[in-house]
Amino acid sequence: MTFLSPYAPQLRSVLRIMAGLLFLQHGTTKYLSLPVGPMNGVPMFSMGGIAGLIELIGGALLVIGLFTRPVAFLCSGLMAAAYFIAHAPGGFFPLLNGGELAALYCFVFLYLAAAGPGPWSVDAARGKETAYTA
Repeated sequence: MTFLSPYAPQLRSVLRIMAGLLFLQHGTTKYLSLPVGPMNGVPMFSMGGIAGLIELIGGALLVIGLFTRPVAFLCSGLMAAAYFIAHAPGGFFPLLNGGELAALYCFVFLYLAAAGPGPWSVDAARGKETAYTA
């Protein structure tokens, strides 16, 4: 199935934007209580608070595609740490230990750190990235 191949760079931008938006909501729930949930109002200097800052700032930067490679690498590392600290002690299988999302974010962000932001990004507009590499 190659009919989407010509759109691979644009779809990488879509992946970055959507992953950034979904990641951003983890930070907004911790710091802005939006949406309301169990992680609202975490202390800033707790482990969850530091993660929330990375989610909030990193998610916003990923959405616009600014400093994509280093930000994605940092977010990937955060999600790897989250997996091993919070989920892996609950068992081997991510489906059973609740770590599927952390593992998926980890590898999506690692891919973006390697592949770059795609053409629809501030990085590409600034000429800091080759916009159409596959």
